[in-house]
Amino acid sequence: METLLNNSIMKTRDLTKYGLKDTNAHWNLSPEKLQAITVEKGMGKETSNGTLAINTGKFTGRSPQDRFIVKDDYTANKVWWGKTNKAISPDNFETLQAEITNYLSGKEIYVRDAYVCADPEYKTNVRTVTEYPWSNMFTYNMFLRSDESELENFEEEWLVLCAPGYEAPDPKAVGLRQGNFSILNFTKKIALIGGSAYTGEIKKGIFSSLNFILPVEKDVLPMHCSANVGEDGDTAIFFGLSGTGKTTLSADPSRKLIGDDEHGWTANNNIFNFEGGCYAKVIDLSEEKEPDIFRAIKPGAILENVVFKDNGDVDYMDSSITQNTRVSYPIYHIDNIQKPSYADNPTNIFFLTADAFGVLPPVSKLTPGQAAYHFISGYTAKVAGTEAGITEPVPSFSACFGEPFMPLHPTVYAEMLSKKMQDAGVNVWLINTGWSAGPYGVGSRIKLKYTRAMITAILKGELDNVEFEQHPIFGLFMPKTCPNVPENILDPMNTWENKGQYVSKSIQLAHSFHLNFEKFASEASEQIIEGGPLIDEHHHLHDHI
Repeated sequence: METLLNNSIMKTRDLTKYGLKDTNAHWNLSPEKLQAITVEKGMGKETSNGTLAINTGKFTGRSPQDRFIVKDDYTANKVWWGKTNKAISPDNFETLQAEITNYLSGKEIYVRDAYVCADPEYKTNVRTVTEYPWSNMFTYNMFLRSDESELENFEEEWLVLCAPGYEAPDPKAVGLRQGNFSILNFTKKIALIGGSAYTGEIKKGIFSSLNFILPVEKDVLPMHCSANVGEDGDTAIFFGLSGTGKTTLSADPSRKLIGDDEHGWTANNNIFNFEGGCYAKVIDLSEEKEPDIFRAIKPGAILENVVFKDNGDVDYMDSSITQNTRVSYPIYHIDNIQKPSYADNPTNIFFLTADAFGVLPPVSKLTPGQAAYHFISGYTAKVAGTEAGITEPVPSFSACFGEPFMPLHPTVYAEMLSKKMQDAGVNVWLINTGWSAGPYGVGSRIKLKYTRAMITAILKGELDNVEFEQHPIFGLFMPKTCPNVPENILDPMNTWENKGQYVSKSIQLAHSFHLNFEKFASEASEQIIEGGPLIDEHHHLHDHI
């Protein structure tokens, strides 16, 4: 029996079929073993509590300009080509794959067999081959872990080849911008990563592939969001860009976390997590502000690009390597989780935005047209200090709250969302976690306890029967009362001393929304276009087209 078993394993574990020769391959090592190898090889060190800390080298974040999709018969007419989704030819892909496999041949490498998509109906096996032991440990944390019985005859649907030490010697000759690259090939189902050790490239590569396959082939809406479920089985979804409160607000002691970043919404009205872990920012982290994340940083987690104090503790305030310091950990490092990571009955969707102009209401209810419009817009504002040279608030739009990872045209996802909303009777809310009583620098950030109170009231159904009034410029429906929230802050105009300044700032932001939306307008339905702000000269253009 032993020989038979070994033969079947040998067959499924044959790396030569990918062009990898004479490798010394370690299969599915435990995180403990991978951590020990990393430390032994001097590629990482342990913090005072035994957590692995590594440095990702030259790249401490994703490199969006070096992300490509192979343009072939399958993708040519489906992908939304442009600066987000850059095309590369099948021939150039073949060349790079051959070079990467040649580079990895003869080396010690690490292989992980795991899967993504927690809902068994959509389970997708992924085999990841990495040059570094800690990249392999990252996939253990972030993908869903297969059990022993599944590993015996494991067959991957997708293959990830990750070689941070390989850089293309002549980038222009193979259609690249520079030596590093992250490429998806939907026909061969291979993700190639070269020249960057930033682990997020592995996670986002597979996430981007699902953002294409699920809507195109499976009628599932992929979402860049966190999700949790209440005791009554009602699911809430939180969309939001970095710094808007997605992780903080979905961590709720009275609800179970489904996942913190990537989910699918099926035709049967289920929500499932794509991943088996969390990849959280740790800049300025404290136990008081983010207790769940803070306590999840223990052996098994991987800290990236953090700086140590003299006593071996991590200095979470230190951003000298990067603002984008991170931790990855398996989801079971958090106590209050939904097992397995899926649930049904989405009831409320929250779009979180940190409006640094201080003009959007702290809570408003959206019509289906407005929901699609705000989803396509994906608005937040960058404030001074987040990027060099920014002193005034700057509007920041990322389609579907995750534009860098969306291979299809944003209206495809928005139409799916709006249809699902209507079919499932879901309420969609816009929550401003940003400023009130003036813009950044004048007003103040809306208190977290008020935002929590608004979300709690919504989840308890306490805003179902209150009166709403419509915002004169954005057209949003603002509740007149909300339990445990001072009434005067619900209409943001009340909080500004100078009402005229409020109106002109609102018109300025409304104008930014319209300008940003122009690139989507030709593909958007009338209902979606009507969901935008009410005041702006651009609005009248559509009346005559």
